[in-house]
Amino acid sequence: MTTVARPPQELGAPTSLLDALESEGIHIIREVVAELERPVMLFSGGKDSVVMLHLAVKAFWPAPVPFPVLHVDTGHNFPEVLEFRDRTVERLGVELKVARVQDYLDDGRLEERADGTRNPLQTLPLLDGIEDGRHDAVFGGGRRDEDKARAKERVVSLRNSFGHWDPKNQRPELWHLYNTRHRPGEHVRVFPLSNWTELDVWRYIAREGIELPSLYYAHEREVVERDGMLLSPGEIVPLREGEATSVRTVRYRTVGDVSCTGAVPSEARDVEAVLAEVAATTVSERGATRADDRISEAAMEDRKKEGYF
Repeated sequence: MTTVARPPQELGAPTSLLDALESEGIHIIREVVAELERPVMLFSGGKDSVVMLHLAVKAFWPAPVPFPVLHVDTGHNFPEVLEFRDRTVERLGVELKVARVQDYLDDGRLEERADGTRNPLQTLPLLDGIEDGRHDAVFGGGRRDEDKARAKERVVSLRNSFGHWDPKNQRPELWHLYNTRHRPGEHVRVFPLSNWTELDVWRYIAREGIELPSLYYAHEREVVERDGMLLSPGEIVPLREGEATSVRTVRYRTVGDVSCTGAVPSEARDVEAVLAEVAATTVSERGATRADDRISEAAMEDRKKEGYF
């Protein structure tokens, strides 16, 4: 497993740590583009995918990013994030491909879940998007500190011809040597941010002056408290009997499906305040704010085995 030595997590991390993480990420992206024919990068407009795309821009500047980006749209995304996604790809001149869960619901290939959450429905559109584009490598913004299942991943992770992942069939990665070999029909998932933490991501955002969707910063929002989470009520999250809304000052640590992504109380209205907040937390952003990861202790791993990121 590739590792990066890191000092104690004081707020003002040495520039050399971010330089090392940036250099590693750029190296991974360049290596995969050099070795494989049709890579694609997942891009949702979330902070990790924004940082990953920023690394890709740096990797090939002044030439354009030499591959498209792909978003699996659940139809339950935050409007602010979709607006940011579209504005970002237009600014960078990157080709955007969108695989829509709603299309699969409309023609019967998928059915709505009883809990209303569409995050688990992303797998089939994702796999079809990979197959349709004949993509042999798919970049994702997963980090090992997010979840136990993602901690098991190598930087370059093989998927079989069905898009499935076998956590017991992991390749060694010594001295930054990445094995991209695969048979016809297989592909690899690639994680340039594997060794980053949430705090590293925010420090890099601060250093690089990277723009993010406004949801990542504190704002007043109508929310409903449900199962220990602050959800955004509306058509996607209808109120249940006995529930009442309130206006709270919150921000989002992650921006997935509206139906399963909770806000956190926060007064962090700028990147410096977010840095201080993240440095003090002891719970990962997914563990704190994503209901779909609470289905079981192995929820993420089960979805990844089926082809989810």
